[in-house]
Amino acid sequence: MNRFIEIKELVKLYYGHGFFNRMRSAVWAVDRVSFGIDRNTIFGLVGESGCGKTSLARSLLYLDPPTSGNVWYDGTLLGNLSTKELRFLRKRMQIVFQDPDSALNPKMRIQSSLAEGLINRRFAHHERTERINHLLDLVGIQPAHSQRYPHEFSGGQKQRIVIARALSMEPDFLVLDEPVSNLDVSIQAQIINLLLDLKKEFSLTYLFISHDLNLVAYLSDQIGVMYRGRLMEQASAEEIMSHPCHPYTLRLFSSMPSEQTATGEPDEIEPEVSKAEAIAVSHGTCPYADQCAIGEQSCSEAEPEMKEIGQGHRVACFKV
Repeated sequence: MNRFIEIKELVKLYYGHGFFNRMRSAVWAVDRVSFGIDRNTIFGLVGESGCGKTSLARSLLYLDPPTSGNVWYDGTLLGNLSTKELRFLRKRMQIVFQDPDSALNPKMRIQSSLAEGLINRRFAHHERTERINHLLDLVGIQPAHSQRYPHEFSGGQKQRIVIARALSMEPDFLVLDEPVSNLDVSIQAQIINLLLDLKKEFSLTYLFISHDLNLVAYLSDQIGVMYRGRLMEQASAEEIMSHPCHPYTLRLFSSMPSEQTATGEPDEIEPEVSKAEAIAVSHGTCPYADQCAIGEQSCSEAEPEMKEIGQGHRVACFKV
């Protein structure tokens, strides 16, 4: 594999309860997604809430193994690893979740939370303390506050602590699952700048997940647009921003607050669907056919494949 991270035909199904309903009520949370991430770059994954972004991230890291498909990490096929081998490799792959409140144990002091992974790696006590103080200082938290509990910190501070905990494993690859969506705008900018500084200092590779196209475009080298479990469009950030092609990508642009119609009024934002509705895809057809402004009857009868329309620019649409 030439790519640092390579995903091929990744599928994640969630099954219904009961033996007879198992396959009949299966939900395609991730439907044959393929893309690659180069080392020391940021791949932005954008899509509305419930489109399967988090399911993809968890499957990619084998926190919740995929139903089918392959994931290569630095040339290693994760599906071929034993539990012990995967555990050894897992320290190189970390995730920062959306909600720091649920990511931190409210009954554990911050130092204890950050020390757990270091204990598993058999660091001596004085080494753990030294490393934790360095990481907290690195993310802008005073080391003297390491004996505090999570509720004694603000939302932005807790997210910094979660980032420090992920870095304690000395990873090469970080999955950032909407890490700033629960924060105020001013705090978001601080966290984003921190992530960019850390990427440069530690030569990290990011998968950045968000529903904010502006933010993803600002951060990312490559962008993938996801809808109902499928990848609709993929290209460089510059290409996506200058030449969006898929009707759903264009709809995302029309929903951006900075975009206005000729009358000066913001375009109507597409209503957010529920998670269950969003990922319950109709397998074998275009998932966007029922909302597409340029779609035809044939779009509801067949499934478009991802095709390359330019250098590194891929689109899944019959009309493009």
